[in-house]
Amino acid sequence: MPCTVRNPSPTLSNPPVKFLILRFSSIGDIVLTTPVVRCLKQQYPEAEVHYFTKIQYRTLLEENPYIDRAWYLDGNLGELIPQLRREKFSYIIDLHNNLRTLRIKLALGVRSYSFPKLNTQKWLLTNLKFNVMPLVHIVDRYMATVAPLGVTNDDRGLDYFVPYRDEVERDWLPTTHRAGFVAYAIGGQHATKRLPVARMIELCGKINYPTILLGGEEDFEAGEEVRLALGDALIFNACGKCNLNQSASLVRQSEFVFAHDTGLMHVAAAFKKKVYSIWGNTTPLFGMYPYQTPYVVLENNNLTCRPCSKIGYAKCPKGHFKCMKELSFNFEIRESLP
Repeated sequence: MPCTVRNPSPTLSNPPVKFLILRFSSIGDIVLTTPVVRCLKQQYPEAEVHYFTKIQYRTLLEENPYIDRAWYLDGNLGELIPQLRREKFSYIIDLHNNLRTLRIKLALGVRSYSFPKLNTQKWLLTNLKFNVMPLVHIVDRYMATVAPLGVTNDDRGLDYFVPYRDEVERDWLPTTHRAGFVAYAIGGQHATKRLPVARMIELCGKINYPTILLGGEEDFEAGEEVRLALGDALIFNACGKCNLNQSASLVRQSEFVFAHDTGLMHVAAAFKKKVYSIWGNTTPLFGMYPYQTPYVVLENNNLTCRPCSKIGYAKCPKGHFKCMKELSFNFEIRESLP
């Protein structure tokens, strides 16, 4: 089947207003849309809020109490269009704004509100280093998309809901980490968003507090290098051992969080954790820094080549990778520890 649906609403004689929210990727981007979901549902309590994303992101929607019905793309979008038409949506909230969402909007033919991606401004910043980006967080830009509907930001920040089955008990952790730990999300979709392993080791050595490394199976080898360099008393490598919800549970239990520009940074913000955000080829100027939570930005501003991409690369285009190799670890964390 091309999609999976959960919690279908009962048939009503007077169908309620129906919103269809579109956002197909990625983990962090979807987490950043949660204030829109919550505010829509709470400010239109009789409405149905539907959310459409790719099936690999279903974990992000399944426990969200503000979503009445979730749709998951798992195949040919054309096979889904007739099903979406039958829902007779009142409005489409397009928080992705690409060719796929344009196709959906044209096919359904209902009123839509679309998120401005600011691609021209991002191009000017990455290619000409000419900054005309607005000083507005992307969440507030998402919220501006639904402002014509009278929806306002409740200023409660981001949401992330961990199901009970994925809560990580402290007894599961090594004894060295049960009294308290720092979480470090070492992953990143692109290599130029991640510290080199040698610098991860340096960073964890500076933290000098029991630290849990979080990431996918692809990050396990890097995590092992850090663990072997610093020892089990300091480092627990959980990369590839936890699903996303379990990683989120550990983030919530941590004292604070170090993270590259990646999804777990925004999960940490949802739990109001203090975040030490590490930036390589990308920049907080794109408006995706930690939202409504205490944070410290670690970035190298002594380069004329940065930012070089709004997303990232497999390797540094200049070959030197100074944005990460020469990044200063000039921060203090003792006041944040128990």
